[in-house]
Amino acid sequence: MAINILIADDHPLIAEGIKSTFENQPDFKVLAVVNNGEEALHFITNNNVDVVLLDIDMPIMDGIACAKLITAKFKKVKVAMLSMHQEASIIKNLVSIGVKGYMLKTIPSDELLTAVKKIYKGDAYFNADVTKALISNYSSNSFSQNSNISPLLNELTPREKEIIKYISQGFTNKQIGEKLFISPRTVDSHRTNIMKKINVHNVASLIRFAFQNGLIS
Repeated sequence: MAINILIADDHPLIAEGIKSTFENQPDFKVLAVVNNGEEALHFITNNNVDVVLLDIDMPIMDGIACAKLITAKFKKVKVAMLSMHQEASIIKNLVSIGVKGYMLKTIPSDELLTAVKKIYKGDAYFNADVTKALISNYSSNSFSQNSNISPLLNELTPREKEIIKYISQGFTNKQIGEKLFISPRTVDSHRTNIMKKINVHNVASLIRFAFQNGLIS
């Protein structure tokens, strides 16, 4: 069964470009393209949407306000942002309200397809440029290393500590795989296991754990 997608973006050319990524892909179906958050909410109320891709800057109702309402009222709908904003404060705010993914509009088409599949399954997805924005924020201000290292650190294998370090430096699964001579799929499996072991659910929390426990500086 195809993943039902709703796109909300008030720039017609950009919206059509996003839509074209999913055309002729049997695993995906774009149900509609709308211009603002209000239209997105109306459409979700009356249609079976699996994943909604929201821009942030939209008229009438922006993507942040829309995301808050969707995550509160439509628990089965997975919300992801597709934006040009890289401010860590915006990303962390959206993570806190339940957004499953945050990608820049420069994301390659094949990576966007992978991201939507993961988000549909309930996993979080942040592309590498977004991860780097979070890293820059953490390294420049608020998260110093803990004096008491988390006991969860002992749950990680040496390979998992390597991978969490690379993830926290903004490397993609493919880049990490090339460094460690393993497949991107194996890296992804390690990432999933790491997040379960340290009890985090998104990349922002993973990076914070890495900084606080001395895995990166």
